[in-house]
Amino acid sequence: MRLLHTSDWHLGQTLHNYDRSYEHGCFLDWLVETLARERIDVLLIAGDIFDNANPSAAAHRQLYRFLQRAKARVPHLQVVVIAGNHDSPGRLEAPTPLLEAHGTVVVGNVGRTPEGAIDLERLLVPLRGRDGQVAAWCLAVPFLRPGDLPRAPAQQEPGTAAEAAHDPYLHGSALLYRQAYALARARCGADQAIIAMGHCHMVDGQSSQDSERRIVIGGTEALPASMFDPDLAYVALGHLHLAQRVGGHERRRYCGSPLPLSFSEVGYQHQVLCVELEGRQATSVTPLPVPRAVQLLRVPARPAPLDEVLAALEALELPDAAPPQQPFLEVRVLLDGPEPGLRSRIEAALEGKPVRLAKIEPTRRHAAPDSAGEALSLDQLAQLQPDDIFRRLWTQRYGGEAPPEQLAAFAELTLSLGGDAA
Repeated sequence: MRLLHTSDWHLGQTLHNYDRSYEHGCFLDWLVETLARERIDVLLIAGDIFDNANPSAAAHRQLYRFLQRAKARVPHLQVVVIAGNHDSPGRLEAPTPLLEAHGTVVVGNVGRTPEGAIDLERLLVPLRGRDGQVAAWCLAVPFLRPGDLPRAPAQQEPGTAAEAAHDPYLHGSALLYRQAYALARARCGADQAIIAMGHCHMVDGQSSQDSERRIVIGGTEALPASMFDPDLAYVALGHLHLAQRVGGHERRRYCGSPLPLSFSEVGYQHQVLCVELEGRQATSVTPLPVPRAVQLLRVPARPAPLDEVLAALEALELPDAAPPQQPFLEVRVLLDGPEPGLRSRIEAALEGKPVRLAKIEPTRRHAAPDSAGEALSLDQLAQLQPDDIFRRLWTQRYGGEAPPEQLAAFAELTLSLGGDAA
């Protein structure tokens, strides 16, 4: 059996207010062809399908159109989807009757039985081979919120009393995976593998700068890899946007996002993972690089003085492209002080070039005097006037004294505000 592991599509995402539906469409087109070329039996989507809990109609259409095309291209394909922290569990599960009729299982949240116990059956998905026989079992565990967790007394689980007292969320998450695994093991045949899905931040996981929303629940940000049973054939994780092994374990993986979600990922190769199962084991995990439909540029590579930046922008040569295909640009400039006309000067240097200015990243070059960081007593704070505070903030941010024209403008502003208040 061949699995393909992907996550963190973030359909509907914008990059500094630029629409990215063209890029998502290119990825989904590529994914359909990849599913056919790699002879994939099961597609695992480990959460954050959408960028927010209230996705647009266009984002919904992209998802459903992809599922329809994938099933038409690979008729035996089975799809397992779990919700991430960006997704709305209810919205994701709403079309379940229609999706299940076409081979797609969606688990948005952890259900409960009429008696109030965790409905573990909903989390256990049989994975069938091309012959229609069950070849493996999947623990499809969505992003866990505190209300999703079992509340069994800690003493019922050996060795977990101290863990539960220290952190109920960590204990509840580990307990849920153990209970789901026990159910799967009871159902599992001699030659059937068990895999797990999850959407969480694991201990020592490497985050992507500027593009990930922190998950902190009850003081817990990262969960330990020990919550996964060592006999699991594979663990397919979502949330972190950089592909990586968990704890160095070859069969516990984040696949990462298929698109760069911030400029910090300019030089990173995004991917999906192809997993080969034989009997109860995963025999190989192969990265498949995702082509980048639209480039992200940083000019210059390191922050530089404004004159150098403007010269580099004017010398920038790019091939003609339609607006949705034009590269996104982050301009990195090193400043000695405020530059009121910064954006207009950069836009003038880019006039007529097929590029989208997404972000200007200014870096201040100064060494603030030691006195700027000194703590003030309450009495000293009470003596400060608005212009004193303005002077201190200017020195702290830019170094040196505030120019007379800036002091005069601030004085005019405070005077006009005082007159309005009177």
